[in-house]
Amino acid sequence: MVMAAVVMFGLQFFCNQQYERECKSGLSSSMMFIFGGAVAGLVVLLAVNGFKWEFTPFTLFMASLAAIDGMVFNFCSLKALGKINLSLYSLFSMLGGMVLPFCLGVFFFDEQFTLGKAICLVAVIIALTLSVEKSQSKGGLIYYIGVFVFNGLSGVIAKFFQASDLPKTSEAAYSVWTAVMTALFSGVILLFAVRKSPIKLNAKAVVSMAGNGILNRVANFLLLLSLAYLPASVQYPMITGGVMIVSTIIGYFTPNKPKAREWISLALSFAGIMALVLI
Repeated sequence: MVMAAVVMFGLQFFCNQQYERECKSGLSSSMMFIFGGAVAGLVVLLAVNGFKWEFTPFTLFMASLAAIDGMVFNFCSLKALGKINLSLYSLFSMLGGMVLPFCLGVFFFDEQFTLGKAICLVAVIIALTLSVEKSQSKGGLIYYIGVFVFNGLSGVIAKFFQASDLPKTSEAAYSVWTAVMTALFSGVILLFAVRKSPIKLNAKAVVSMAGNGILNRVANFLLLLSLAYLPASVQYPMITGGVMIVSTIIGYFTPNKPKAREWISLALSFAGIMALVLI
């Protein structure tokens, strides 16, 4: 499940970047991206859940938190991608997605801090740093911090939901409610934003928007399921290292071939994952 999610996250980065190129990163285009992705993901998740509806107040509350977190993350992502290159964006995004859930698991859920986890954490951080290319754009620090924090919070919220003893729905129903609340919140904002700034969507933008939503929703659903079996301090470093490997391999089949340091980053990420699994 984790490996399938890793592949989806690796592909998702390219959807984000493609949409930003086509529609830029204003409020209305950002909300359309979030709304359209949530609707596309919702359809797939409803099919996964057999078109059944489950409900508890706790699930709705956590799904609302996850929806708000995801909306702010997507908004910050589109803004950041308008200022920095994909590698620098990936650094902030994946470090946040790894470090915050890792610290939560170790310090608040008594997950053991092992040598393998330490090696993996250090190896992936070095790999991320090596993969970064210098960006020519200046400014936008608040969006970089937002990408770091809110991507990390998605893992934190998922861990709290999975570990809670309060009455809750299945993981599939929680994922459905997260998509519903995301579509609801972003749709309301979109109604007001589009009046001031109309959106022009083309085929590439629509495909990128729907692709991002489906990949993101299904990947996060798989990660939520796997949290029932894996500690957060194992799962999220594995995801970060895995996404780096997948992104590098995908990049090999594009005009922008991976450079030597990116292959070194791939090797370090793979070594870190092996340390996590074997030590």
